[in-house]
Amino acid sequence: MSNRDLTTPRQPRRIGVHYDSEKFGEFSESIARFFGTARFLVIQSVIVIIWMAINITWGVLRFSNVHKGLFDPFPFILLNLAFSTQAAYAAPLILLAQNRQEIRDRQQSENDRRVAERTQADTEFLARELAGVRMALGDVVTSQELDERLDRLTRAVERLTDRLAQLDGAAAPAAGEQATA
Repeated sequence: MSNRDLTTPRQPRRIGVHYDSEKFGEFSESIARFFGTARFLVIQSVIVIIWMAINITWGVLRFSNVHKGLFDPFPFILLNLAFSTQAAYAAPLILLAQNRQEIRDRQQSENDRRVAERTQADTEFLARELAGVRMALGDVVTSQELDERLDRLTRAVERLTDRLAQLDGAAAPAAGEQATA
């Protein structure tokens, strides 16, 4: 009997193979990527050609009674078995890699959608702010309007100065007449 705490439930016993699904997924993606390369096709073709050449050579030597028995007779049953085994493992690995890629694509699409929503919200906010600035600037006097008003005031002051000068000029002789009388 062990001295375990009885307040925590027991962990179920796991029977079977235990593996890291992320590492296995990465491994399957690397295999799928390799199967999709020209290098794989060349290597596989070279292996098949060598396999066939060795077996045909042994077959010819057998008929000449030099060697008895052929490693893999003409329909190349063992080679077909090897290809079948390869295909049996390759297909699920490729499907697993495609599923992982689909999950990444879905996550990227969701991320792109969120970024697009934020960008649209920011753009709408900036458009509202710009409209508000334009409305506020509509009531602000421009420098051209200020220059025009200053010119009008300057002309008005000049007219008043001229008028005052005229009134002072007319009032000065009248004061001089009173002083002489």
